[in-house]
Amino acid sequence: MTAGTGNKPRNSRADKARATRRRIIDAAGQLFLTHGYAATMLDQVAERAGVAVQTVYFHYGNKRTLLKEALDVAAVGDDEPVPLLDRPWLEELRNETDPTRMIALWVANGRSILQRIGPIMQVVRDAAGTDPDLAAQWAINQQQTLSAHRTLAQLLADRDLLKPGMSLDDARDIIFTLNSIEVYWLLTSTCGWSLPHWEEWTVSTLAAALLP
Repeated sequence: MTAGTGNKPRNSRADKARATRRRIIDAAGQLFLTHGYAATMLDQVAERAGVAVQTVYFHYGNKRTLLKEALDVAAVGDDEPVPLLDRPWLEELRNETDPTRMIALWVANGRSILQRIGPIMQVVRDAAGTDPDLAAQWAINQQQTLSAHRTLAQLLADRDLLKPGMSLDDARDIIFTLNSIEVYWLLTSTCGWSLPHWEEWTVSTLAAALLP
């Protein structure tokens, strides 16, 4: 038996397990959006995913973990084990020298993320008032997003591109606020802005707030 032949069953098992996890995540996401968090049961997720409920428990343990995984997959757009800030788009941003273009690249990627996570984050927000687990998940997501936005602030600061006297924390907070899902919802849903309008406004407002 060759080494390659010997590895095939192991890879096949890993691929099968990954496909199973993705089916579970997809099923959970659909049910959360359709029925809400509280009304979604793990046996329903299992039935829609075509697996035993024990399989759902084996991979995710509980409904809160399942929701977190659904959010993580939505944020990056796939289930590849590559963190959001290690993706190719960030390398493009690091290689960019024009500060307004740097901001535009950041906002364009942020728009893609908000479009993907927006529906499921509404589920989290709507249930956070009565469910401590979801309130905690909302708070965790906000802190993770705040930390992520420091990346752009740091890139601009390292190149001395921020307004004189602006601190790194202030730059981070401005980027976080203007890119926040709350502002995105207000402008695109409540005010009816198109996504290109939101994106253009966010880029121009950030540039005016951050750059000399």
